[in-house]
Parts: sequence; C-alpha cells; structure tokens
Amino acid sequence: MLNQTSVTAFLLLGVTDIQALQPYLFVVFLAIYVVSVAGNGAVLLVVVSDPRLHLPMYFFLGNLSCLDICYSTVTLPKMLENFFSTHKAISFLGCITQLHFFHFLGSTEAMLLAVMAFDRFVAICRPLHYSVIMNYQLCTQMAVTVWTIGFFHALLHSMMTSRLNFCGSHQIHHFCDVKPLLELACGNTELNQWLLNTVTGTIAMGPFFLTLLSYFSIIISLFSKTHSCSALHKALSTCASHFMVVIVFYAPVVFTYISLASGSSMQDQVAAIMYTVVTPMLNPLIYTLRNKDVKAALNRVFRRTDDLSKFRAHF
Repeated sequence: MLNQTSVTAFLLLGVTDIQALQPYLFVVFLAIYVVSVAGNGAVLLVVVSDPRLHLPMYFFLGNLSCLDICYSTVTLPKMLENFFSTHKAISFLGCITQLHFFHFLGSTEAMLLAVMAFDRFVAICRPLHYSVIMNYQLCTQMAVTVWTIGFFHALLHSMMTSRLNFCGSHQIHHFCDVKPLLELACGNTELNQWLLNTVTGTIAMGPFFLTLLSYFSIIISLFSKTHSCSALHKALSTCASHFMVVIVFYAPVVFTYISLASGSSMQDQVAAIMYTVVTPMLNPLIYTLRNKDVKAALNRVFRRTDDLSKFRAHF
C-alpha cells in the first residue's frame, strides 16, 4: 500500500467540541467499552469452556462475540484517548489500518449473521438432519470462509484508498472510513465509489436478504407443519435473540449506506456511533437475557469461581 500523497496524518474531530462535556463523554464511552468487552468476553468464555455449549449455534455465537470485542476495539480506544488529547491526530498508516479492520470486522459480522440464520433454518426446518448437515467440518469451513472474505474485502478498500491523493481539509469525524476519506480526496474517485456502493453494498445487503429468506422459510415451514400458536411461539423463540441482533446491526448500516445521497454528516455520525459503539455492547446483553443456555452456563461459571474463592479462603 504505497502512499502517493504528502498527507502524514488526519485530524479526528470527535463527538463534540464542547470541552466541558469531554469528561462526561469519556466516562460514558469508557463504560460502554468495558461492558462490551466484558460481556462479549464472558459469552466467549462460557462457549469455549462449557461442553454443553459445544454446538453449532454457540460456535457461531462465540465467533460473533470475538468479532464484537475486536470491532469496538478498532475505534473506541482512540476515541477515548482523544477526549483528553490536544493533538487529536491519527497517522496516515493508522487511519488506513483502522479503515481496514473496520470493514474487515463489519463485513465478516454481516456474513456471520447470515450463517447463523442458516443454522436456525436447518435446526427448525430439518431437525432430523441437523447434526448431519451442521457438522463440525461444515461449521468450521463456513466460519473460515466469512472471515477470509471479510479480510480480502477490507484489503481491497484499504489498498485503493491508500493510493488516493488528499487535498484541503484533513478533518474526519470519529474514525477512518472509506466514505469520509473519499470526501477529502482530490482527483478521480469513481472506482472507489463504485467499490463502496457495489461491492460493500453487496456484502452488506446480500447476507441481510439471505437472513430474511431464512426467516421467511422458517415461518412458512412452521405454518405448514403446525397450527398451534404455542408450538409456533416456542419454535420462533429460539430465533428471537438472533433476529434482534440482526435488527440492531443492520439498522444503522442501512441508515448510512442506503442514504449515501443525503450527504448529512450528522446522520453519518449518529449511525457510526451506533454500529461501532452501541451494537457490540448490546449483542451479549441480548443473548444472555433471552438465552437460557447461556445464562445457565454463566451461572455455572460464576458458581465455580465463587466455590474456588471460598476454598482458597478456607485454606
């Protein structure tokens, strides 16, 4: 990635210019970051350590938690640093690196959510063949595939963006993304815009429509097999957590990338905070509050920890 510009750094403007609010915002975003890392870390811990959760559904949930820890770490630490920094700059290489991991993790999560929807489709619509279809080899292959596609999709953006010439203002809101960097670039950015609208749009919205197709197939299959409202509710309740995560993830993504023509920087800022800060925090809360297996596993972990502490205190 050869930098053909004279730019050595960009200025991250942050959430607000009001100095009096900086300490309060620091506390709020720090609390969000701690909750996000602790919550996703706890889910990842129980999925790995509890044999009862060594199932395809929780294998993908562990991947999602790992993604969310990394996703919030891409932007939040730098944001927290800038709350008390007079020099709010990020180097050119640091900006391209942040852009790369932002798109890498974001696109991987979009595809992973589609894979998780497929897992629920097989579990509900093909229950007798579930263990054969969703075997360890297929689950591993799907996980490796979405991580690999996400990486090379992000590499394409980071390479193409790093070759642009930048002129005028070097100010960016919050973090480095393709869209704000293209607004600062001088020269022809048509190819970059096409990649953003077409390739990124396909990777973001393709899995979304596949997810909707999976849920549509689940509902049709359930209605054709059972006319009992209680049985229908019980079956759909297994999808509730995943469906809520899909809504939380895609709402700001759609808000940002479908409304590219609006040009509203305020809308972009709100959406950016949602999907980089709030969404990774909400995902473990959604799964732990609605999933009995995860809650039971967490209780077992806490019980073992408490028993170990009492044992050590006794001696």
